[in-house]
Amino acid sequence: MTKPKVVLGVSGGIAAYKACELLRRLTESGHEVRVVPTEAALHFVGAATWAALSGQPVSTEVWESVHEVPHVRLGQEADLVVVAPATTDLLAKAAHGLADDLLTNTLLTARCPVVLAPAMHTEMWEHPATRENVATLRRRGVHVIEPASGRLTGTDTGKGRFPDPAEIFAYCRQVLARPDAPQDLAGRHVLISAGGTREALDPVRFLGNRSSGKQGYALARTAAARGARVTLVAANTALAAPAGVDVVPVSSTAELREALLAAAPEADAVVMAAAVADFRPAAYATGKIKKKDDAEPEPLALVRNPDILAELSAHRARAGQLVVGFAAETDDVLAHGRAKLARKGCDLLVVNEVGETKTFGAESSEAVVLGADGSETPVPYGPKEGLAHTVWDLVAARLG
Repeated sequence: MTKPKVVLGVSGGIAAYKACELLRRLTESGHEVRVVPTEAALHFVGAATWAALSGQPVSTEVWESVHEVPHVRLGQEADLVVVAPATTDLLAKAAHGLADDLLTNTLLTARCPVVLAPAMHTEMWEHPATRENVATLRRRGVHVIEPASGRLTGTDTGKGRFPDPAEIFAYCRQVLARPDAPQDLAGRHVLISAGGTREALDPVRFLGNRSSGKQGYALARTAAARGARVTLVAANTALAAPAGVDVVPVSSTAELREALLAAAPEADAVVMAAAVADFRPAAYATGKIKKKDDAEPEPLALVRNPDILAELSAHRARAGQLVVGFAAETDDVLAHGRAKLARKGCDLLVVNEVGETKTFGAESSEAVVLGADGSETPVPYGPKEGLAHTVWDLVAARLG
């Protein structure tokens, strides 16, 4: 079988060394990768490193191997071009069609999907010129991943950090899997909850559930690949932030509710994939609850938590907002799902069967998506990204 051909562009930022991990993931997963660094990038990682890791020759100038016409052929033959990191300078050149080296020539000749993963200081990312260049590129259909927030070069901290290479790889996989798919969520803001809430009993114990957050993260990852601006409210997960996604960490149901209500007014769609605790302890013990010899523990009194999904459905933060819920059931799945859909008042409800070895923590699942309009969309067993795309297909159709 022919290996998918990927051009990995590397521009001159300190994050260039992290692109080595992205290159390794691409090559080990069966892609043929040609690395095209800029001259500035070679100050950070040498050509020998790129050649050894890719098994392919490395060039920066159009004057090398002229008989192969690399400035045209590389872009024409590629299935994907990804530039990671993409500096401010690279974004400006790409937006204005400049072509002064092999990488910028490749960007102009590429007819395949193009992914740019910016990395720079916060002031550069927020500069009006950069913002306009990014908007221009996105209008043309280029995938420009939002940078992460965190530690930058030196002691600086802010937005502009290079996303986790594993998550950039996952983003590229999404794009390669749907190369001709339109950016049908471009210009939309989607709000997603993921993970499982925890309700504290005392300083060391809590009531929780088995949710890993993998389905919510798959929803966030696929929405970003389809062009959406994504806010992910994550409850107690151990997963890396998806590339291009703003992550808001929370723990309890109260914190989850507060974060969702704060972000909902800007969202076109809200997807409640988190496993939210229905109950919490009636009283919190400020000290660790001690085990008493020869005595049974006192009964644990519980009180009901707010119903966040019903609240979001009943009080839409903006006109036309879509609300999607999840129902994890252990028996009589569809009957309970239909009853929950009517009770919660949401537009779509994803119903799946759960258990100790089903759905929670797994990489795959199956479900039925119920619509308030009476529709039923079965999703066969498969990767959670497949279920996520089905959800976004339904959301995008309803958003128009």
